Amino acid sequence: MSTDRQQKIKSFIIPNVFSIATMAITRYFINDGAGQLIASEFIIIPMVMGIICAWFWKDLELVWAQRILYSSLNLFITIGLSYLFLKEGVICLVIVSPVILIFVLIGVSIGRIMFRKINNTLNVSIISILLFVFIMDAISKHTYENEVSDTIIINAPPGKIWKNVVAFEKIKQENQFWLFKMGLPSPIQTTVDGYYNGAGRKCIFSNGYVFGERISTYEPGKNLVFDIIDQPRDPEIMNHLDLLRGQFLLKDNGNGTITLTGNSWYKLYVFPTWYYDIWAQSIVRNVHIRVMDHIKEISEHDK
Repeated sequence: MSTDRQQKIKSFIIPNVFSIATMAITRYFINDGAGQLIASEFIIIPMVMGIICAWFWKDLELVWAQRILYSSLNLFITIGLSYLFLKEGVICLVIVSPVILIFVLIGVSIGRIMFRKINNTLNVSIISILLFVFIMDAISKHTYENEVSDTIIINAPPGKIWKNVVAFEKIKQENQFWLFKMGLPSPIQTTVDGYYNGAGRKCIFSNGYVFGERISTYEPGKNLVFDIIDQPRDPEIMNHLDLLRGQFLLKDNGNGTITLTGNSWYKLYVFPTWYYDIWAQSIVRNVHIRVMDHIKEISEHDK
């Protein structure tokens, strides 16, 4: 086997061994196996992967198209290993892939500079900075909560809408949101134990997932607030996102229509939030839309 071929093979093996081992250590020894994923796992680790690749490629005459191709192949290997050994879900891996690839390529660029100049002081400085940032990020406390709000106009009396807000039969409409079509759990039915403060409520999702809820505010025809007291843990998003509370508000528009507002509060365990909260908001918003469109349809049909 030629030396060039050996270097290419090593550039696929070593970076992935490093990334999976580091993420496993971070998850099980620092985060206690929880679903929290820190920013450095999507920034520093891919950058170091890129730097390692650049080391093995430094004596190869690779054009940038080849570096991008090999980096993409490394990404697919990383995704496959994360699925097998870290038990991450397919949807989660689809979401994280663009970020990982970008920072692997940034690492490759940094590595080219490091190894082209053969400046040991520079090399040690860069690695030391990356290691310091990773350690500080790993031991720091991470908390992030947000709220999503959506509204819809319903042409039906408040009483008709209210009963469907509190509980509704199975949703028969096909999923429109592309992540739901890929397998992300979607809401299909809500049941309630009673119509009063403190009553139990269940929101049933596809694949049999059930969110246990407790009604904390019950104002008939006006305001329903429920706290999430139990929720499933699975690798497809739900292991990295906690729904905390939900609310439905009804406002009479004075023209025979009602404005229904749906609010949800959630906690996100995946960082950086500037990227992952875009996805979280989209997912929560599409849960709202699916439920509220169903409430609108059955309320207007039954009037």
